[in-house]
Amino acid sequence: MPSLFRFLTVVAIIAGVIYGGIYALANFVKPRPREMTITIPPEKLKK
Repeated sequence: MPSLFRFLTVVAIIAGVIYGGIYALANFVKPRPREMTITIPPEKLKK
C-alpha cells in the first residue's frame, strides 16, 4: 500500500507542475499583436 501512495503522490506532483506551467503561460505571457496581410489569388474569388 505505501507504494500506491508514493505513486499517487508523484503523479499529483507532476500534475501540479504541469498545471502551474500552463497557468503561468496563460497569465504571464502576453501576445504581441501585429498586422497580417494575406494575398488571395483572383482565381479563388471568381466563381
